[in-house]
Amino acid sequence: MADRALRPVVDAVARAADLALEQWAVGRTQVRHWEKEPGQPVCDADIAVNHMLREELTRIAPDAGWLSEESVDSAARQDAERLWIVDPIDGTKDYIAGRRGWAVSVALVERGEPVIGVLAAPARNELWIAHAGEGARRNGRLLRAGDRRVLAGARVPAEALPHEDADLRMVPRPNSIALRMAMVAADEADLVATVRWGNEWDVAAAALIAREAGATVSDALGQPLLFNRPDPVAFGILCCAPGLHEAAVERLSGRARRILGMNDRDTL
Repeated sequence: MADRALRPVVDAVARAADLALEQWAVGRTQVRHWEKEPGQPVCDADIAVNHMLREELTRIAPDAGWLSEESVDSAARQDAERLWIVDPIDGTKDYIAGRRGWAVSVALVERGEPVIGVLAAPARNELWIAHAGEGARRNGRLLRAGDRRVLAGARVPAEALPHEDADLRMVPRPNSIALRMAMVAADEADLVATVRWGNEWDVAAAALIAREAGATVSDALGQPLLFNRPDPVAFGILCCAPGLHEAAVERLSGRARRILGMNDRDTL
């Protein structure tokens, strides 16, 4: 997709982010919200931003399927060669609490791989853009992940660490996992890892941003992430400086296998 086609996507995400920012700035801690399921908050802005993005992105690529946290999923998306993957507000807990660690996340996927990733964090004055094969930028500045090769002392966006990870170093943690992954792309963190099932819309845009900046991105067992799966989830995320990936997989894989009830011969 040429730059002239990328621009409308960026503009659409920026407009949606402006809408989210306007509601956030007015409401702050009074944003109307509820829970879809226990521990999964949603707010008015999630719905409004989702509606705006679906209208605008569908006009840009009417042949593309649609997968969003705030839309009912349809199996028809698997018949499309291209797919929009959208999280209208990633980091809703921060959004509701009046904190800045949230973002609007949009990816365009072709045959299972993100080719465009846009992450707009207007409360932080940040616009992250990646185009497959063209690098990743924040506010126009080219990004490059770090070259750290030693796991001990690696920077991790976290508010607390388990005992077995006490050798890592905590840095400020936004609620948005997409922004945490983008921190790796910007060499503001060395490692982001989860050991739980997660949704494609949480990470699709950030995965491309991180990869285009030279970071390594996989699931918790070190396997490649693929998108537009029938069940659009993956077990865990590992986003890190490339020199840390092997050691990080070694540290995480035992925990992941215990959670999944796997033995060393099992594969996902």
